[in-house]
Amino acid sequence: MKFNQLAYDNVNDFVYGVSKKPVVCKNGLVIGGGTIYPELNFTLPTMIITKDSMPDVIKEYKAIIEDALKRAKELYVPGLVVEIELLPPTTYNPEWGVEITKAVREIMYDYEAKHGLKSVMRITPVDIREDKKSPHMWHGSHWDAIMETFEGCAKAGADLLSIESIGGKDMHDEAMMFCEIDKSLFSLGVLGSMDMSRLWKEIKAIADRTGTIAAGDSACGFANTVMVLADRGFVPKIFSAVVRVISSVRSLVAIEEGAFGPHKDCGYEGVYIKAITGTPISMEGKSSACAHLSPVGNIAACVADLWSNESVQNIKLLGGMAPTVSLEQLAYDCRLMNTAAASGKESALLLRDWLCDSDSKFDPQAYVLRPDVVIEISKEIIKKDTPFERSKVAALKAIDVLEKAVADNKVQVSERELQYLPSMKRQIEAIPEDVEEFISEMIERDESGKLDPQKYDLKI
Repeated sequence: MKFNQLAYDNVNDFVYGVSKKPVVCKNGLVIGGGTIYPELNFTLPTMIITKDSMPDVIKEYKAIIEDALKRAKELYVPGLVVEIELLPPTTYNPEWGVEITKAVREIMYDYEAKHGLKSVMRITPVDIREDKKSPHMWHGSHWDAIMETFEGCAKAGADLLSIESIGGKDMHDEAMMFCEIDKSLFSLGVLGSMDMSRLWKEIKAIADRTGTIAAGDSACGFANTVMVLADRGFVPKIFSAVVRVISSVRSLVAIEEGAFGPHKDCGYEGVYIKAITGTPISMEGKSSACAHLSPVGNIAACVADLWSNESVQNIKLLGGMAPTVSLEQLAYDCRLMNTAAASGKESALLLRDWLCDSDSKFDPQAYVLRPDVVIEISKEIIKKDTPFERSKVAALKAIDVLEKAVADNKVQVSERELQYLPSMKRQIEAIPEDVEEFISEMIERDESGKLDPQKYDLKI
């Protein structure tokens, strides 16, 4: 599947809760059909996961979901998505991930049957291929464990299949530390996109076999990592903003291979995926501060179809257990947005624009998430055919848009950071037209030694 035209050509149709291609789940819950729902993501408190401790692990997960669903019922939540991001031991040992899925899903089924609370589960195995012992990106023990986890969890009741894949991250860590945008582009637009194609073909096949939904990926390990570093002053915000735009090309590959949403929450690049494909997206912002701080707390909600808290440990707060507290925050956020939408399209657009304008002028990372900017840049992305070509035009267009925004005083960028705009443009323009030549150049420039070309079947 290739996308050569936008799903949205009118920014006034590009709004939260409504997508051109809604996802209909088995129980009738419609994501992107006019209502924005919470997506609650939770994890364990600090504890060791072993075969012997698994009964305690299951007990913890059961307590989390029971308490959260009870609060959802009390708050008249119309429906919700529950995401479990499996921890490494529960992907290395697929049977443990399956056991967790079954235990949580049974309680969700019970609440739907007894109280009419519709819910669906997103399962997200961790991408353990980052392990140095992983023999290859597309075969071997680590690949097999991930696929076994997907299949087992799907059969145990998971509805949506997602992952935060790491293909290309072995080069990207170096790229972001030294602000080398050409290396970032190689990691996302070549290595990452190549990996996404192989990975999502297989995930889609599993979804088809199990009657589940191949939902979408996230460039969390790339763009979100840079965002957190920028927030702490380690890298320029302007660099992070351009990386975010490039990451959309990589995440688009999942949809081209058959995934159809909802796109995963921690991928803020989801706004570009929705603009191009029309698939619904999950987003996170102010209510994900429990997991990480960000400069995009409000603007992230502008075109969201699910509103997520990212992830929160099951620890005790004054108000209750942290996942239940997060559920309440998400529920109230969604209630406000749905009430505005119920008052008419103009009200929904007014709230969307308030969410947008309250953030976009203060940070370039927020500015590139503006609905109008997203559509402007997405128009350029779809003019090209390959991820490599699309990544280059995405980066160049993002730089042009930011240069103009700075000149027009629409976004604040420090004097110290302004020098990175022409510098990044020079790096992108110097990239060879031939992708094979570019690959050879990047392999030679790998200074960290983390990249093993043979794991990607690349010629050295």
